[in-house]
Amino acid sequence: MEQVNIHNAKTHLSQLLERAGSGEEIVIAKAGKPVAKLVSVQPSRKRRKKGLMKGKLKISKAFDKPLPEEIRAAFERETE
Repeated sequence: MEQVNIHNAKTHLSQLLERAGSGEEIVIAKAGKPVAKLVSVQPSRKRRKKGLMKGKLKISKAFDKPLPEEIRAAFERETE
């Protein structure tokens, strides 16, 4: 994570935006103290590996069975 001062951030904003858009984080500082972080608003485009959680999760055989009445009633209760 790079830190730049406000003057450099204003001068090189387009370049900093390009870098942030590609996933880099840039800290903008005033008088050497961090005041803001420039990051991409789009999620990272890294591909997830298939089967990463294989063998680590277990789904109960009762997964699709209806909920017990008291739990179902709690979900369906109307608020006043």
